[in-house]
Amino acid sequence: QVQLVESGGGLVQAGASLRLSCAASGRTSSSWIMGWFRQAPGKEREFVAAIAWNSVGTDYADSVKGRITISRDNAKNTVYLQMDTLKPEDTALYYCAATLRWGQRRESYVYEYWGQGTQVTVSS
Repeated sequence: QVQLVESGGGLVQAGASLRLSCAASGRTSSSWIMGWFRQAPGKEREFVAAIAWNSVGTDYADSVKGRITISRDNAKNTVYLQMDTLKPEDTALYYCAATLRWGQRRESYVYEYWGQGTQVTVSS
């Protein structure tokens, strides 16, 4: 089992920045591919970003590319999501998740473990 706990969400104005963290515990391993997803009220959960175990591979949804950076510190078992130039449409509950399947990293169903989420609200 892997436990994931997100933190760092909050209420900010448009244009501001936030850094989300996801701390892993339990059966942690640097082999895990870590992803961030988000879900806005009334919408489907959507892929935001993913990072490979060695940080060489990263992937971003087109809607966030250039504004969001994913990174990880395997020594701390923590993954980060730096979000800059936030927009009201970024408002959502943000989840981190873990999978071993890089080839399907944008698909939520391949992720084995999920955190409870952290709320990000961006006011206009």
